[in-house]
Amino acid sequence: MKVSVLGATGYAGAELLRILYNHPEAEVVHITSESHTGEKIADLYPHLRGLYDMTLESMKEIEAIGDDSDFVFIGLPHGHAMEVGRAMAGKPVRIIDLGADYRFADTSVYEAWYHVPHTHPEAERVYGLAELYREEIRNAKIIGNAGCFTTASILALAPLAKQHLVDVNTIIVDAKSGVSGAGRSAKQANHFPELYDNFRAYNVAGHRHTPEIEQAITDLSGEKSIINFTPHLVPMSRGILATCYARLRDGIASELVDAAYEKLYGKEHFIRLLGRGAYPSTKDVRGSNFCDIAWHIDPRTNRVIVLSAIDNLVKGAAGQAVQNFNIACGFDETAGLDYVPMYP
Repeated sequence: MKVSVLGATGYAGAELLRILYNHPEAEVVHITSESHTGEKIADLYPHLRGLYDMTLESMKEIEAIGDDSDFVFIGLPHGHAMEVGRAMAGKPVRIIDLGADYRFADTSVYEAWYHVPHTHPEAERVYGLAELYREEIRNAKIIGNAGCFTTASILALAPLAKQHLVDVNTIIVDAKSGVSGAGRSAKQANHFPELYDNFRAYNVAGHRHTPEIEQAITDLSGEKSIINFTPHLVPMSRGILATCYARLRDGIASELVDAAYEKLYGKEHFIRLLGRGAYPSTKDVRGSNFCDIAWHIDPRTNRVIVLSAIDNLVKGAAGQAVQNFNIACGFDETAGLDYVPMYP
């Protein structure tokens, strides 16, 4: 399959190139960057030296890129993918957007949280969280890849919501991310002296992944869900650890919680169930497409606490995009992704 990567110089774009290099069924034919047009990708990312001898193109050639590609991966800031989608609407090329433009079934929710008008509301798209929407992804023309915080959080909570084991309006998600999740652009808050030996919350009660989590929990449970989501930044480059809390419904035994996770994920390759009482760690999934999940039950408060660890650039972005690509193409779902996490 001929694939192109738009926005190849972001962290997610570079991670896509790393993964696609070893994919047995993918050939990268175009890579783009508006800020580095005409430069070699290996000059910007030396770890790709000798592997990609490609020059970055401009998206001004979007028509030609669409004609040359079977799939286009979009790693651009929100507001840009929908314009690409409109430009390619009449072409057979399929799209996987790593941004937010195609994640929401209701574009008014997108507009309310991202504060830009959605210019492609008629697009037929599906939500790209592979383990939960596999059948929808198979034939989709446009796949809105799930976000990083949302992947960790939704996968943690899905069995509870799907089996109606918790009150979905008592959910609290407390998640910590490495700084690569903030992107490659320089910002004072992400400057080394600001980050080192520091730990802080941000966008409390206003992070844009909040409605994405609510959308999935509402869909899975059939009940309207409103949650609290608080993200934190930790001084590491990769990784997300999400700690998710919810009140169990009356009479729900611990064994029912265990069974719900086994039923939904027992045969999933990329979800590793550590079981009740265990402690996932970001280092154990670093550089991989795995999501490690464990849960604890507090009988004193009648709450379940679910812990979920992913690599934000792989399972939370590029790896999940390739997993969705594999599903959509009918390939083995592990193609290009079947490798051991890096440790230490």
